[in-house]
Amino acid sequence: MEVARVPVVTARRLPMYYRYLLTLRKLGKERVSSTEVSAALQIESATVRRDFSYLGELGKRGYGYSVSYLIEFLQGYLRHDEQVGIILIGSGRAGINVSGHDQVGQLRLLTAFDVDPEATHRRIDGIEVRPLSELPEFARSTPVDIAILTTPGVYAQAVADAVAEAGIIGILNFTSQFVIAPVGTVLHQVDLISELQFLIYFMRRFDS
Repeated sequence: MEVARVPVVTARRLPMYYRYLLTLRKLGKERVSSTEVSAALQIESATVRRDFSYLGELGKRGYGYSVSYLIEFLQGYLRHDEQVGIILIGSGRAGINVSGHDQVGQLRLLTAFDVDPEATHRRIDGIEVRPLSELPEFARSTPVDIAILTTPGVYAQAVADAVAEAGIIGILNFTSQFVIAPVGTVLHQVDLISELQFLIYFMRRFDS
């Protein structure tokens, strides 16, 4: 099935399902029902079944879903066999070290960049921090798929533009500033305030 036929809201949930299934496998669980997934992830069971139905016949009525089969299927569907090179721009938040997530082995944090001279030419958690001026040269010599922006918001748009000029297509914006996606890029905004408001909304709905 083509990815384009899966709704965006469903596609956003697939990695969450995948990581939950990995946890189940570690616990030795062989199968899981949509009701169990619903309770663990706080997603309506009908939504879970609908999400999986977009991907094909993955389970059986009365049996549920095979944990190992779902993991194998989602690994292929999410292309977890393909290595993805990532850079971090803004070493002040170098704790966002995606290479440290053993459940997402396809992700490789290559290096970090910073505009602050005092922050560069050192290593944080084993990751080298380079001057941002070296970004174009680095991108020419090393395959980079995604740039994660953790700079102060005031610099976010300029940095995103620099990332695009360096030929990097994927941008994950962790800054407090909304960024307009440069032409030729795929940009995803992660807004902590919006996520908190989203959580508060569902907490209040849960209590009602």
